[in-house]
This record gives sequence, C-alpha cells and structure tokens, in this order.
Amino acid sequence: MSAPFITRFAPSPTGLLHRGHAYSALLTHEAARMKGGTFLLRIEDIDATRSRPEFEAAIFEDLTWLGLSWPQPVRRQSEHLADYEAALSRLIAAGLVYRCFRTRKEVAQAMASAPHGAMDTFRSTPLPAAEEAERLARGEPFAWRLSLDAARARLGGFERLTFQEEGSGPDGEAGLIQARPELGGDVVLARKDVGVAYHLAVVCDDALQGVTHVIRGCDLFEAAHVQRLLQALLDLPTPVYRHHRLLVGPDGKRYAKRDQAETLRALREAGMTPERLRQEMGL
Repeated sequence: MSAPFITRFAPSPTGLLHRGHAYSALLTHEAARMKGGTFLLRIEDIDATRSRPEFEAAIFEDLTWLGLSWPQPVRRQSEHLADYEAALSRLIAAGLVYRCFRTRKEVAQAMASAPHGAMDTFRSTPLPAAEEAERLARGEPFAWRLSLDAARARLGGFERLTFQEEGSGPDGEAGLIQARPELGGDVVLARKDVGVAYHLAVVCDDALQGVTHVIRGCDLFEAAHVQRLLQALLDLPTPVYRHHRLLVGPDGKRYAKRDQAETLRALREAGMTPERLRQEMGL
C-alpha cells in the first residue's frame, strides 16, 4: 500500500485572491487528485492586524468557483495558537532562541553597517542577563529570534540537513537540496506584540496535519531552508517540496494582492469562466 499524499493550499485572508493564487491552488488540487490524495485548505490568519473575515469568505467563494473542494473543518491558525506557543516553549527551554529588543529600523541599520556591506540577513547574540532583565522590567517589546549559532551547535552543523525538491527553485534548484538556513539569518519566530511568526506556524501546521508534499510558488523556495532547520530542531517530519513558477502580468511583474484588476472576483464579474482561466494559465 502506497503512502498517503497530503498537500495544502494556505492563503492568508489579507486581500482578495488573484490569478497567481488560482494557479497555485489548481496545481496543488490536481497533484492531490492525480495521486488519489488529499487537498487541504488552511487559513493562515496569524496576522490579526491585516486579516479580515470578508477576505476569508472571499477565499471560500473563489476556490469554490474554481471547482475545488477540500475536507472540513478548515484549519485556521488563529484557532491553534497554543500549538505554536508549545513549539516556541520547547525552543526556549532548549536555549535555541533569544530575545531581540531591536526595532525594525535598528535591525535595518545594523544590516546596512555590517562589515561586508548591506546584507539580507540579520545575526546577533543574546543580551547580557542583567541588561535583558532591565529591559524586561521596563516593558520593552522584543522578538524571539532563532539562534543559528545555538542551532548549529545542537545539530553538530547543518551538513546533514537536506530536503527533496520535486519542482524547481528560482535558479533551477532540483533534486536533493542541501539546506542552508544561514541564508535567512536569525529569523524572527515570535513577537511579544503580535505572537508567532510565519516560519514556526507553518512548520507546526504541516506536521500536525500530516502534510507530505508542500506545493507553492518558487518565491518561497528560500523559506524551505529555515523551515528544514526548524523541523530538525523540533523533531518534525520533512515533507517533499515542489516549488512552481510564478505567473506574471503583461508588465512582466508577478501578480500581487495590490493588482485589484486581476483578482478572481474582478475576473468573474467581467465574465471570466473557470475553464477559460485554466486555458489562459496553461492548465
């Protein structure tokens, strides 16, 4: 008997879905159908400041219009914060994260003034215990950052961290990929004011839902590197990854939620049919 094939489409209800979302959802749904597997819908609504009930309702409406179906109940991240807090607590207890009190502006300044010039990643170290206690006593906000140094020491290096890529990364990466979590630096896993961050929530969700294949755009390829590290640190299974190309508009830019004219709702109201949309996207 073959192993189950479980994949997911996980939009955030922070705007209306567009052509790019439709392409990813249809690819993912078809992959599950071809394998006789399961297509899950997950609502990634941990960003409480931008998520809106009306956008979630629109997600259901748009995906139903596309002809997709999924098991119930749908997992909403906002309803499972305890799962993410438990994972964060494990990392805290293991000394794998540290409190970072720098503001986003201070982080940007630190990266720009690094010895090798402007960088895309941020690295730091925990504050001395006395200074940290003083800042906590003053009620200063902070973020929990994953310590690459502590993670490397815990695992004895990152050389054995790999993941299988069935699709293609932005530079054609495929096959067995050597994970390079250092590309992301000491990523934020949670903030005192807004709670858990994307990487930690996604890793927990995929494991708890038994996801075997993660199918998503190649713009998230680098996210797989830090997510592979978190899987190792939390003793979670590693799914197979399948990153796909991004749809681009006539201007050559990839579709984004700000492109209101290309939302599925706008296309539907203009007379677009699911069949014609599939043809235009080459599906």
